[in-house]
Amino acid sequence: MSDPTGDGRRVRGERSRRELIEATVRVVARDGVAGVSHRAVAREAGQPPTAAAYHFRSIDDLLTAALTRCMEQDAARMRALAARADGSAAGLRDLAELMCAVVADPDHLLAEYELYLLAARRPELRGPTSDWLAAVTELGRRYTDDPVRLRLLAGAVDGLLMQALLTDEPPTPEGFEAVLRVVLP
Repeated sequence: MSDPTGDGRRVRGERSRRELIEATVRVVARDGVAGVSHRAVAREAGQPPTAAAYHFRSIDDLLTAALTRCMEQDAARMRALAARADGSAAGLRDLAELMCAVVADPDHLLAEYELYLLAARRPELRGPTSDWLAAVTELGRRYTDDPVRLRLLAGAVDGLLMQALLTDEPPTPEGFEAVLRVVLP
């Protein structure tokens, strides 16, 4: 028989940890990586000031957890697309629509890129980013085995999303799809 008190605490602890990770992403979106502190994250999550330090020993642990969560979610969406893709134009359209959906939340996308770029400075953070790139490659393999085109796809997706953060007019699925058709003819 399990201890209901222990299970309840574990569930609350996992929920608290999840809320802190989500709050970290919001803090990064608003204030950048430099704005992340245990207090700022706990305040953003609506938790006691010591909560973030209790669940995450260091700011690096918080940032790693936030990056991991973002990359896991992105990779899962990409793998779901890959599972449905059959190498047809419809799959490219689905990817273009997904990219538009991602751009529709520019604050979250900005936070993801800030965390993604942090991995460029810290090799220990590259595992989650590698998983994201592998998921993009899985989708690309539905269209080609050409390693150059697969690399172009990953660069195009990243570049187009980054550029979308820098424009005043939101991109359209048709615009994204036009580029994807050149990369994966």
